[in-house]
Amino acid sequence: MEYIGDIKGRAGAAVPDPVFALLFAVLKSAPNPAQVRDGALLLDIDGFISEQPAAVDPIATLISGQAPIGEYRQRDIIRALKLAENSDEVKAVVFDLDGFLGAGRVNLSEIGDAIDRVKKAGKPVYSYATAYSDDGYQIAAHATQIWMDPLGGVVVTGPGGTRPYYKGLLEKLGIKANVYRVGTYKSAVEPFIRSDQSPESKDALKAVYDEIWGEWRRDVAAARPAAQLDGLIADPAGSIEAVGGDLAQLAISNKLVDKLGDRIAFGTFLSETVGTDTAKTLGGYAATPMDALLAANSPDDSGNPIAVITAAGTIVDGEAGPGTAAGDTVSDLIYSALENDDVKAIVLRVDSPGGSVLASEKIRRALERAKEKQLPVVVSMGNLAASGGYWISTPADAIFAEPATITGSIGIFGVIPSGKQALANIGVTADGIKTTPLAGEPDILNGFSPDFDRFIQSTIEKGYNDFLTRVAKARGKTVEQVDAVGQGRIWAGGTGHQLGLVDRLGGIDDALAEAAKRAKLSDGDWYPAYYEPQPDFLTAILGGAAPRSHVGAKDLFARAAWEQQQQWIRIQSDVQLLTGISGAQVNCLECAALAGTPALAPLAKPDSGWLRFFTKWAG
Repeated sequence: MEYIGDIKGRAGAAVPDPVFALLFAVLKSAPNPAQVRDGALLLDIDGFISEQPAAVDPIATLISGQAPIGEYRQRDIIRALKLAENSDEVKAVVFDLDGFLGAGRVNLSEIGDAIDRVKKAGKPVYSYATAYSDDGYQIAAHATQIWMDPLGGVVVTGPGGTRPYYKGLLEKLGIKANVYRVGTYKSAVEPFIRSDQSPESKDALKAVYDEIWGEWRRDVAAARPAAQLDGLIADPAGSIEAVGGDLAQLAISNKLVDKLGDRIAFGTFLSETVGTDTAKTLGGYAATPMDALLAANSPDDSGNPIAVITAAGTIVDGEAGPGTAAGDTVSDLIYSALENDDVKAIVLRVDSPGGSVLASEKIRRALERAKEKQLPVVVSMGNLAASGGYWISTPADAIFAEPATITGSIGIFGVIPSGKQALANIGVTADGIKTTPLAGEPDILNGFSPDFDRFIQSTIEKGYNDFLTRVAKARGKTVEQVDAVGQGRIWAGGTGHQLGLVDRLGGIDDALAEAAKRAKLSDGDWYPAYYEPQPDFLTAILGGAAPRSHVGAKDLFARAAWEQQQQWIRIQSDVQLLTGISGAQVNCLECAALAGTPALAPLAKPDSGWLRFFTKWAG
């Protein structure tokens, strides 16, 4: 409180009590290095794991009354595991996955590799959850011992599922989705013009699903060879019926988990392994939270910096905070790195399905400036580097991807709705005078003119040719060769490597090593310097004190309900795609189901009152 009093004295005015309370909450919520103690490293993952967590807007949280779901930065988890690997204080690692909601396949694979290194250092790793689904089990499979609540279970479903198609609804409402696109496989707009998925889209997605699903099975099988998954995957209904519906027994008999027990039993076991907590609570054990361990161990910053800039989330125009790849923000971070003469190379970490053409090009041009300055540029693709995510990768001297990375989707589209029939259904017509073929266009009241359609389609085709040309120049291919693997089709990283869209398979560490090599830096003579978008002042001050939603124990039925909620959010995003996009898009929205992170947020500020108006009158 003395520090707060000092602020008050300098300001020369009394600080209102609510501000004292908020500042106290911020200070109280800050990681405390003093919490580091002998015992276990506790990784309590209550929410999602992502490449770059979105900033919490405290004001929006207060207004909505809904606390945001937690997000955990993947590289923080990796660093904590590396610290645990070499720390004398950390005797074991504990993953509490009861509230874990998912992550991208690449993030999961890299965390699994880090867990394996901890075990190789001679330290056990334990996992606990009420129930495990695909993502949680991929982490747990790497543990020394897997615990599960006796009322829980393990259910593996694999990727895939359905999505809504709106053609019938739009026809009923009298709304036309005017679509302009290039790419046989550019299926982002299909829900607005079809009642089902096109054969081309099915073929492309199935190929990617099969490749990613194969990577999941290989990872789990290598991490836990004893697990008997084939029968459960092939005949889940028969498998559960054979044990009388007992999911816990099914998991034990198929060696998917090692122990059944509630939290108290799990904690008691750990207390005998790593020591009891200072309060000696029932089921308590000695543990250090991840944030405290990270706060007590600053990253090494000796040597020459290699700038690491993350482009995570949808690529949008303008500026934005963490978790969104805003064109101005990301390009400014690149220029900031260029202004630092100490920076010897740039690594762009991409985890994005794409978005705005203009914003993507702004980021690409910033990387081109780095090339002009003779700085090595290396791209590390995370879970997603598709469409605009691939566009911004083209200047790289080398592109790294993981086998489970989703990339490609070289295509472009635009969509604008019009409501001529909707107005006619309620007795409204539109008429007027045009001085030129484009006057009053796009005419959302009376329908678009053929001239406007031809005009926009021509610009979209030019945009696709620009995309092909950039990729062809960057990859040393002809435009025709790129077109053959383009057309909006998505590829998994392994196939992308075979097709020449990716140079090498590897993670962020491999990309950093390549950047150091190209900058002629020796081992130990460099470190990664992360350039991150900073939240605004109010968010920075109050964001840490904003409440977070605690998912809590999730059995299989609760997880199913959660997935249902996500489907509604995706429908909201689809509506926003139709009504909120400005400008041409290089976006892979069909990749969202593979991202492993929360359903896409609206792409623009909602302004669909006219759509609600038509919906009301169309019944």
